[in-house]
Amino acid sequence: MDNLTLNTDKYQLSMAYAHYINGTHNQRTVFEMYFRKLPFGSGYAVFAGLERLVRYLENLRFTDEMIAYLADQPENYSAEFLEELRNFKFTGTIRAVPEGSVVFPNVPLIQVEARVLEAQIIETALLNVVNFQTLIATKAARIRNEVGEDGYLIEMGTRRAHEADAAVWGARAAYIAGFDSTSNMQAGMQFGIPTKGTHAHAWVQTHVNELEAFERFAKVFPDGTTLLVDTYNTLESGLPNTIRVAQELEKRGNRLFAIRLDSGDIAYQSKMARQMLDDAGLSYVKIAASNDLDEHTILHLKVQGAKVDIWGVGTKLITAYDQPALGGVYKLVEREIDGKMEPCIKISSNPEKITTPFQKQVYRILNGSGKAEGDYLTLLGEEDVKKGERIKLFDPVHTHFHKFVENYTVLPMLETIFEQGQLVYKLPQLAEIKAHYEKQLGLFYSEYLRNLNPEIYPVNLSQTLWDRKRELIEQYGSSKGSGR
Repeated sequence: MDNLTLNTDKYQLSMAYAHYINGTHNQRTVFEMYFRKLPFGSGYAVFAGLERLVRYLENLRFTDEMIAYLADQPENYSAEFLEELRNFKFTGTIRAVPEGSVVFPNVPLIQVEARVLEAQIIETALLNVVNFQTLIATKAARIRNEVGEDGYLIEMGTRRAHEADAAVWGARAAYIAGFDSTSNMQAGMQFGIPTKGTHAHAWVQTHVNELEAFERFAKVFPDGTTLLVDTYNTLESGLPNTIRVAQELEKRGNRLFAIRLDSGDIAYQSKMARQMLDDAGLSYVKIAASNDLDEHTILHLKVQGAKVDIWGVGTKLITAYDQPALGGVYKLVEREIDGKMEPCIKISSNPEKITTPFQKQVYRILNGSGKAEGDYLTLLGEEDVKKGERIKLFDPVHTHFHKFVENYTVLPMLETIFEQGQLVYKLPQLAEIKAHYEKQLGLFYSEYLRNLNPEIYPVNLSQTLWDRKRELIEQYGSSKGSGR
């Protein structure tokens, strides 16, 4: 993988340099990455991007070329600082939720415990990776929700993606959250994702007529052919020619696989196509649809009775068309002062931007039926939840909404990925990540998982954590903060 060490914002290096000059660059810190608001009006998000983050950290080093580039910057970084960067490597500890986990706002997804110089330099790349891949995985999950378990989903957004990395890693994120295959061959090779494809309108246009184009394509792929039927006239030309080719294939002991609709009234055309195919004895031929599909369009097509078996989704998935950014943040929660770790809080005039201090653990509280009652954030050393003692779940903003929970089990969410710079976590195979996501869905009541107006899943602070946060708010609250 490419060395992406300079995939960072300049202000990260500016802060690193200022820490170095002031002798504070070795100060121990704890940062947490989370998002404040769910995208697309969803009830949950799907965490993705951990594997790429691991690969980034494994390749993290400043090359001679990078050092030479930095030496030419107008900041005039000192030779000693550049030498510090030349010898730079990540030596911290990282904890994260497993990739493919169902996650919610204000829950730490990644926790970085490291020297401040290291923690700052990796911030931008960490956010870049996790914000994008989590966003695409969440969009993919919404699309799968509307298609249902029986429909087949192909990711086919490469040509509209924001460059090659977005296409390849976006295909992977979509596969984690419910897609069955991709049209992107690089993603197929790199991750082992099944690949699917048909042909373009240009194939038909480069032949004397549509029938000849279909016959020649079917000759090459006699048992796997999908014919694009809307180049000229779907119902008067494309379908009749398809039926003729399919019947010729049958005589040779082969079967046409599918047709694809890529324009026009998909609902009407799919119903008419299904009838025409069935009347011709071709009930086994599947119908695929594409053309700027997303969960909203698919919902309406299904309500109209569209007869679609295979859904090809591209632009509106890979670009997260209706919300093109997740908005995850990376906030300092503890720092070293005189050899002791102390909590940090950011105060804001926007209540939702007030951070929750202290290094934490996150527990998913499961009731006797194995269903999630809420996520529970605690101070790192709290023991009551581990012992199964009665706990109080309450809304951190509207604290009068609360309930007590007993007879529960807990699922710790944060796992150690790097320990003092060493990778101690075995990265799962992509199929395992996909299976983990599917298993995660089973932990939640359907009200939290629906696309439209989902129930808000409870994310709770322990009483101790909430009390300590409130004390810091009262201590620092007279100076109203701002910022992002």
